[in-house]
Amino acid sequence: MTLDLMSQGAQRLEKHKRKQEAEVNSGGRVASFSRIHQPGELDLVHGRILYLEDVNVSFDGFKAINNLSLDIGVGELRCIIGPNGAGKTIMMDIITGKTKPDSGQVFFGSTINLLRHNEPEIAQMGIGRKFQKPTVFEYLSVFENLEISFPRGRSVFGALVFKRDEEVINKVHEVANMIFLGDQLDKQAELLSHGQKQWLEIGMLLMQDPDLLMLDEPVAGMSVGERQQTAELLRSIIKDRSVIVIEHDMQFVAQIADKVTVLHQGKILAEGSIDNVKNDPKVIEVYLGH
Repeated sequence: MTLDLMSQGAQRLEKHKRKQEAEVNSGGRVASFSRIHQPGELDLVHGRILYLEDVNVSFDGFKAINNLSLDIGVGELRCIIGPNGAGKTIMMDIITGKTKPDSGQVFFGSTINLLRHNEPEIAQMGIGRKFQKPTVFEYLSVFENLEISFPRGRSVFGALVFKRDEEVINKVHEVANMIFLGDQLDKQAELLSHGQKQWLEIGMLLMQDPDLLMLDEPVAGMSVGERQQTAELLRSIIKDRSVIVIEHDMQFVAQIADKVTVLHQGKILAEGSIDNVKNDPKVIEVYLGH
């Protein structure tokens, strides 16, 4: 065998190994344009940060999610609306690894199969979730709530060696100003208004620089002024990430959404601009008309 043939064979073998490694880590989905990505690296080459295909979940015979297919674009702010029991919360549970579907696919970027990972792993990959009720550390100050959310201090080892250095302080001030709490850093969290606590929890997630942020009814219980400020906040943070908002307040949805998805009985009933959705006869019948 000539040296040229041996060299060509070695190159083909190496290419085959790389392809196998990509398939193992991605569930068979390989990034296009011959881009080679490291395991766990977020690949946005297709312009989609999240992709669900034919997802199904049943509980004791009840179909909570029914052949749901959904994709979220990079830098998009998507609002998910629908009646109670439509499957909105279960959908978020699936994305974050809290609930495993009976069937279907869920990908973060083009290659990361979320169904192969648990909740902590998914959070570390760059998916942040805020529940409806704000969860902050009431007896810590605003500064301390943001500080402990800094990625370096979240692991056991990181907490042991964590130092309040210039990088941490600058990040806390940056996020605090973003969430309208720049002048409240020394205030104890329990003394904040309900709306301010909502902002603080969003800030705690922003400290981790997530690529995808999911918010469950972020303006529930807020004043009119706080809702307006929250709309401004959400429109500003999509410059660096994608955001999914579950919301019932249609006026707020109209202010912020790039696109609206209506869920009903675990599947998509309608999707499009806020005007198209509001005027859809099916949406009016099952959701807006009640």
